[in-house]
Amino acid sequence: MIIAIDGPAGSGKSTLSRMLARALKLLYIDTGSMYRAVALATIDAALDPANADAVTDLAQRVDINLDGDPDSLRVWLEGRDVTERIREDDITEMSSIVSTIPGVRRAMVARQREIGKRGAVMNGRDIGTVVFPDADIKFFLDAAAPERAERRFKEDLLVNPDATLAQTFAEITERDRRDSTRADSPLKIAADAIVIDSTGLSIQSVFERMMEYVHRNH
Repeated sequence: MIIAIDGPAGSGKSTLSRMLARALKLLYIDTGSMYRAVALATIDAALDPANADAVTDLAQRVDINLDGDPDSLRVWLEGRDVTERIREDDITEMSSIVSTIPGVRRAMVARQREIGKRGAVMNGRDIGTVVFPDADIKFFLDAAAPERAERRFKEDLLVNPDATLAQTFAEITERDRRDSTRADSPLKIAADAIVIDSTGLSIQSVFERMMEYVHRNH
């Protein structure tokens, strides 16, 4: 079974994907981590992200691996564990830029399709529309921007004690703009996706709603 979970930043995709993967005993693939790894590789190589050809070439060559169970997924770049590093602010910003490059997206989509063939819960922004348009189940998670910013702000504080809610809200808003307007694989709702607005809902209640749909339809 392949379950695609798409949605904007802070919509709960990662948490709910892990919960579903664990409950259904499926592989969990956080596609955002793959783009973050490319962002780190771009920074490490001192590449200008405006040089799309150079970044694309890097994305095609670089060694990225994901392993571990849903609750302890580790991300490896060229044999180095970068799980914590890719959550830092400079990587978040660079990831937002390099993920708009068509060649980078094509390189990552090819890898994601290969990994997902075994059956997986996969989250991102174009899983149900581009990566696995024939996924067995597609969810699109959303929430009001202020609430998504509040959620992401709590995560930001764990790695950056100087983070502010205003800064996080500005970053979420800019990320939404980039994701929705990029020419290649923009963030959009698949025609056959189940849309869940989690504004004001607990993670557990959203999870129960998703599991109910999975059991009802499979």
